[in-house]
This record gives sequence, C-alpha cells and structure tokens, in this order.
Amino acid sequence: MNATALDFSILLPALLAGALVLATHVPLGRVVLTRGIVFIDLAIAQIAGLGVILADSLGWEPQGWGMQAAALAAALVGALGLTWSERRWPDIQEALIGVLFVLAASASLLLLANNPHGGEHLKDLLVGQILWVSHAQLISAAFVTAVLGLVLYVTRQRLSRSGFYLIFACAITLSVQLVGIYLVFASLIIPALVMRHMERKRGLALAYLTGLLGYALGLMASALFDLPAGAVIVWAIALIGMVASGLVRALRA
Repeated sequence: MNATALDFSILLPALLAGALVLATHVPLGRVVLTRGIVFIDLAIAQIAGLGVILADSLGWEPQGWGMQAAALAAALVGALGLTWSERRWPDIQEALIGVLFVLAASASLLLLANNPHGGEHLKDLLVGQILWVSHAQLISAAFVTAVLGLVLYVTRQRLSRSGFYLIFACAITLSVQLVGIYLVFASLIIPALVMRHMERKRGLALAYLTGLLGYALGLMASALFDLPAGAVIVWAIALIGMVASGLVRALRA
C-alpha cells in the first residue's frame, strides 16, 4: 500500500467524471429496470465504442469532434434500431439487445484484428481511462450532462419510447468515453437496484450516494494498491450497493 499515491489533482477530476456519469445514469437506470431492458446500456455502449474504433481506424483525431460525432452517430443508429424493434417485437427485446451487443463487440474485434495497439484500445474501451480525464473533457461533459438532465426532468412524466432511447444514446456516448463500458453498466444498474423498492426522491438520493461513495472509495483503493481504477470502482460500487440494499431491507422489516 502506498499512501503517497493519493494525488488529489488526479483523483478529483476522476471523481467529478464519475459524478457526471451518475447524474444521468441513476434516473436512466431506474427506467431501464422498470422496462426490463437491463442490458441496453452494454449494447449502446458497445455500439458507441464501435463508432470510436471505426473513426480511429480511419485515422481521425482521437479527441476531435469527428470522433465524437462517429460515436454519437453509431449510438443513435443503435438506439433508433432498438426503438423500432421494441415496437415490432416487444416480447424478445431483451434477446435482441443481447444479439446487438455481441455483433457490435465482434465487429470491434474484427476492426482491431490488424491493429498493433488493438489490445490496448480494447482495454481502454472496456475499463476506461478515468484517471486521465482532461479538464476539457469535464467541461464538455458537464455541459452535455446539464442539457440531458434538464430534458430528463422536463419530460420525466411523458418520456416517449423513442425519446428515451435517444437520450440514452447521448448519455452513453458521453460516459463510455469518460469511464469505459464496465463502469457505464455499473453506474446505471447497481444504484438503480438499490433504489428499486424505495419512494422516488429518497431512492434517488440513496442511489446517488451509493454511486459517489463507490467512485470515491474505488479511486482511493486503486491509487493505494496500484490497481486498475475502472475495475476497482466497479467492485466498490457493487459492495457499497450490497450494504445499502441490506440497510434498506433491514429498515423495511
């Protein structure tokens, strides 16, 4: 354990990135659980990642607007496709989401097959590089998050199927480039599971607290023990979520 590794000039921006991801993912996760489409985030995140990989294979600037547009366009195409499939085949929507995820993941592997840095790119896509998030990324992410949060708040009682998928695609495209696919899933589903039997306002408060504690403790643990931040944060959110769920059950008993 190395206490000198707790460099808050690195950990604080990473924590802010996690908070921005949670800002949209907690309410979206609640909707995902209600609709029974738990794996939609993995599918949309993988499709957005496929857009990033495709843009990279074309030689586009990694932090340029073209890369962001490619990721968003891919996610929106996936979201529109899922909107259509839910309307046409609602009984097998979850299965179709799984198939879409596998196809996008396989396409990513094929595009990276001849890339000498393919393994590194794939790792960054899955686990993310939250410790190296830049201030420019945080500023743009904060702006997009504020817009999405406002839209979610205004439409919370009358959010249509297509509106949900489009907002979801935008949120996932943003977050997957900040924290990676694994943390996107953990941020969306675990806090939502904690709040599933609670009244909305208290549930949201506990869900946000669960996520923030998970990010904070995970970041500190990864720094102290020199472990991959994304993977440690996933475990931290899961453990905090289990404790929070246990407390909720105890109070309800």
